[in-house]
Amino acid sequence: MLEASEQLEHLKLAAEVAGLEVPRLTLPEDHDVVVNRMRFHYLDWGTAERHPILFLHGGGLNAHTWDLVCLALRGEYHCIALDQRGHGDSEWSPVGDYSLPSQVRDVEHFIEKLKLERPLMVGHSMGGFAAMAYAAKFARRMAGLVLVDIAPELNPTGTARIRNFLAQDRELDSVDAFVERAMAFNPLRNPALLRRSLLHNLRELPSGKWTWKHDPNRAHPTPESMRARQTEIMNEIAHITCPTLVLRGAKSDVLTDESAASFASALPDGRWARVEDAAHTVQGDNPRGLVEALRPFLREIKL
Repeated sequence: MLEASEQLEHLKLAAEVAGLEVPRLTLPEDHDVVVNRMRFHYLDWGTAERHPILFLHGGGLNAHTWDLVCLALRGEYHCIALDQRGHGDSEWSPVGDYSLPSQVRDVEHFIEKLKLERPLMVGHSMGGFAAMAYAAKFARRMAGLVLVDIAPELNPTGTARIRNFLAQDRELDSVDAFVERAMAFNPLRNPALLRRSLLHNLRELPSGKWTWKHDPNRAHPTPESMRARQTEIMNEIAHITCPTLVLRGAKSDVLTDESAASFASALPDGRWARVEDAAHTVQGDNPRGLVEALRPFLREIKL
């Protein structure tokens, strides 16, 4: 784990590389909370008196994937990023339950536990599905919904590439070996910055090797399960009544323009936009572009 001074140095450099102006360089507070008999870790970026935004990361990632976005928005909003079950520094499910209904219950009870009033929810990939499913049940409790490079209908080529990446050997000899693998998967990233970011997502084993923090028992979605999930969400789409913004990374091979536009038009109050110079992990590839795409929506819904 990086020391606080190293984390601040990393954030400063990352913001400069991204061209992102931040009013004040600071670190979030680490907290733990018990929800559904499991311990969940989350990052609280302060300014609790402001309107809450809850960030949900994608599969295999963690709450720190949102660091630069939260840093840019924390002066105006109460930004909270959750490590979802089996990810980051949250507990692994003792029974290997990583189903969508369980994730939705986690989000529901986490919001209740922290007493977040009408949060805006921002979900990427896996976190986007949890956010969609939550909105289908509780849209009236939400200020709005932002889906980052995710919609019910996805490009099977891109999802297969992610599945293959996550299915590779979990143990490597060094952090640098993981950096090399991640750069091959996504060459848009800065290798020096990526190395420090990966330290939030890796842990060292007693053998001296390194491995991912996320639970290896977490099943990766199959084409069949993805189709079932797509059908389930589309059957509930009329209930997602809160204002919703679908954001697509312009270089993404997971979500197409056509799927983003089609889903946005099918929503009761949907719209979509493209973030340039970003693939599937928009918040990592182009955090400045993501923030710039978020701000008009936040003004529109008067958040």
